[in-house]
Amino acid sequence: MKAAHIERIVSIFPCFATVSAEAWSHPDISVVHAPAAYAIHEGEMLQHAVFLLDGCVRVYKVGESGREATLYRVRSGECCVMMMSSILGEAPYEASASLETSGEALLLPVDVYRRWMDLYPPLRRLIYGMFTQRMVDVSKVLDTVLFKRVDQRIAELLLERSDARPGMLHITHETIAFELGSAREVVSRTLKEFERQGWLRVGRGRIDLLDVTALRDICSAVM
Repeated sequence: MKAAHIERIVSIFPCFATVSAEAWSHPDISVVHAPAAYAIHEGEMLQHAVFLLDGCVRVYKVGESGREATLYRVRSGECCVMMMSSILGEAPYEASASLETSGEALLLPVDVYRRWMDLYPPLRRLIYGMFTQRMVDVSKVLDTVLFKRVDQRIAELLLERSDARPGMLHITHETIAFELGSAREVVSRTLKEFERQGWLRVGRGRIDLLDVTALRDICSAVM
């Protein structure tokens, strides 16, 4: 591992600051580039622990019907805790993950990762801290799915993606359905109703938000 690579890794993941130069010399430790849409599928036995240096990874579950639901996203300076849990438990990966943008990652062979978890407390603290955060993220997903109407969930997603401002949003009905774990037909029907109300305008691969106040009111409505 080149010194410049190590310096960059430590700047993004300070938990590796105490790793010795000798430890970094392991021949199977690498920094790799991956194209957008590169994916890891549920059920795979992982050979490396992945620490994301650049890019964005969507972690999701796929049901028997093929319907998808997003669990959380992994960004620069983070890792997928379900992946880390699978490695530590020597079990298949319990989710699927795909790069939404091209990215760069540090790959640690599983034996190195397990050994470093024992040797370096800052790495353990990072992983355990991320476990806590991801539990919160997944709990929010469950809360949304179980206790909110589909129109509220769609309105929340549109506001989140647009930073709650009027304007054009590049997103497809299929993407919304994948994000929310809903059916594309349900999403299309809801968007048509929003359009009929004058709150937005639907185009090919785009949605123009016209009335964010109305969308906020939908989000805050009591069931």
